[in-house]
Amino acid sequence: MAKEKPNTEPIWRQEIHLPSFSTLKENIDADVAIIGAGITGITTAYLLTKHHGLKVAILDSDVILNGATGHTTAKVTAQHGLIYDELINHFGEEHARLYYEAQVEAIEIIKQFINTLNIDCQLTEEDAYIYTNNEKYVEKLKKEKKAYDLLNIKGDLLDKIPLNLPIKLALRMNNQAQFHPLLYLKRLVEEIQQLGGSVFENTTAVDIEFNKRPAVITDQGIRVFCNYVIVASQFPFYDGEGFYPMRMYPERAYVLAIKSSFKYPGGMYINAESPSRSIRSVQYNGEELLLIIGENHKTGQGKETRYHYQALENFAQDLTQSSEPLFRWSTQDLTTLDKLPYIGPITPTHQNVFVATGYRKWGMTNGTIAAKIITDQIIGKKNRYSKLFTPARFKIDPGLKRFAAINLDVAKHMLRGKFDHTKDIKAIEKMRPGEALITRVNGKRTGVYMDEHHKVHLVNTTCTHLGCEVEWNSGDHTWDCPCHGSRFSYTGEVITGPAKKPLKRITE
Repeated sequence: MAKEKPNTEPIWRQEIHLPSFSTLKENIDADVAIIGAGITGITTAYLLTKHHGLKVAILDSDVILNGATGHTTAKVTAQHGLIYDELINHFGEEHARLYYEAQVEAIEIIKQFINTLNIDCQLTEEDAYIYTNNEKYVEKLKKEKKAYDLLNIKGDLLDKIPLNLPIKLALRMNNQAQFHPLLYLKRLVEEIQQLGGSVFENTTAVDIEFNKRPAVITDQGIRVFCNYVIVASQFPFYDGEGFYPMRMYPERAYVLAIKSSFKYPGGMYINAESPSRSIRSVQYNGEELLLIIGENHKTGQGKETRYHYQALENFAQDLTQSSEPLFRWSTQDLTTLDKLPYIGPITPTHQNVFVATGYRKWGMTNGTIAAKIITDQIIGKKNRYSKLFTPARFKIDPGLKRFAAINLDVAKHMLRGKFDHTKDIKAIEKMRPGEALITRVNGKRTGVYMDEHHKVHLVNTTCTHLGCEVEWNSGDHTWDCPCHGSRFSYTGEVITGPAKKPLKRITE
């Protein structure tokens, strides 16, 4: 009997009825325009409407909660990998402590909203663990524990963990949390609506113009006139000469939701080494499933996607001895030069346009504290985290080295894509539904995909952002850019920016 294929939609979007919203079709006025209906945009909108009475309009190019937030693993924790020793070395003890305190405050904000609004969103308190079975990382875990002690973070070094995994050492952070992000944010959206806020789906912001007041312009030429703009669209749709494509790089990771007879002992786990492996539980349809996450790599680079899913499935089988993947999906996030998010005015000369990006896969807490920081900046209240996260910062160490490495990698892939090997056009005749290849049509590099009805779709593979060549993602059936992370459907439509325009379709 053939194994049933897993559902490729995130588990969070199952068994939940999210409200739908119309497309923006006429010019409107607002105090604040927010681009992106994920955790940052929705939390900021809630704070501004509930606590400050501002008129807010949220615009999303897709439907709400279907971007990074809809594909998250939803760990609500201050344990963000081996980060604190690194932050102390690069920024000093004071800034490292501020980062930790920002995450703790974000957790408290989330818990406060859940309690105030009585939100049933599967919130559970869990211990978080970083573990390693690699001798090289044992010393790094010990250094991280010293950083915990210096910053007054409660944590313990352990030689075993509740999971039956081979380990040499683990570092535990107590009393962290996990939840169902869409059940939580759906309730905030309902509150925003009741408080007079507006939400528009399938409304793509493409630019900002500046007269007496800024105006967000959509791809249909519609304008939202406002006093402030918040760019919370993961990759900023508007750059303002902040050079964000050169200051961040995108990474993909993969998620399996596993049904198993294995009795899960609780806790959230992530390994220190590569390939990455992260584990948590989730409630679905009255059962406990395991989320197995990992296989991080730069977007559009590396081996075929199906191998990443298979590697996670093999790991799950070894862990549980009996696993059945019910759901699988991939997620993408951005990492900045120094691993700290960019939160605040998008450039020093654009003080009424704010950005929040570069969460390095820890968006639940970073997205929440970003909402608090930007809200305070809009209402003129001092926020003690503003300087730490300001996008205007640029550290030589490690920033300059990483800046050079990121942009050398971009240049390499841009050039390689222009001259790489392509298949002969006759190979199209042997394609089967669900398959794709890259060939040349009239001398131009062309992506070819055959859908389930045997219809062939041809697109120009040159990314419409900055001209890199996209590669085929066999797991998600998308064209992905290896330079800045834009993703397109097999027909060429934009799924994830920074690209604003679709890939050019080829009709002959």
